[in-house]
Amino acid sequence: QVRLVESGGGLVQAGGSLRLSCAASGTIYTSNVMGWYRQAPGKQRDLVASITTGGDTNYGDSVRGRFTISRDNAKNTVYLQMNSLKPDDTDVYVCNFVNYIMGTQRGSYWGQGTQVTVSS
Repeated sequence: QVRLVESGGGLVQAGGSLRLSCAASGTIYTSNVMGWYRQAPGKQRDLVASITTGGDTNYGDSVRGRFTISRDNAKNTVYLQMNSLKPDDTDVYVCNFVNYIMGTQRGSYWGQGTQVTVSS
C-alpha cells in the first residue's frame, strides 16, 4: 500500500501561481511514477503532469509551458508549480503514484484530491 498526502491547493486570481505537493509513504519501489491529474465532477481524470524516478516528465497539452512538475526522490514527494493560472484550470487536482517492477505496473494509488480555484 502507498499513502499519499497532498497539500497546496486554494484560491488564486487569474495570472497567479500555486504550488502543489504530494508526499508518498508505504511500499515504495525504486522505479515509480508520480503525477497529478485533474478531475471535474462527473468527468474522467485527465493527466496534468507526471514524472518518473529518473526525471522524465510528461505534460497535458493545456498546461505545457505554464506548469512544472518536479520531485524529491529522497522524500518521495512530487511538486507541481502552477504559473499563469487561468479560470479554466479550476478543478480538483489528484495525486497519483504507480509502482513498477521491471517495467510492469505493480499498483496505482490515488490521493484524496485538493481543490484549485482560479478566479477571473
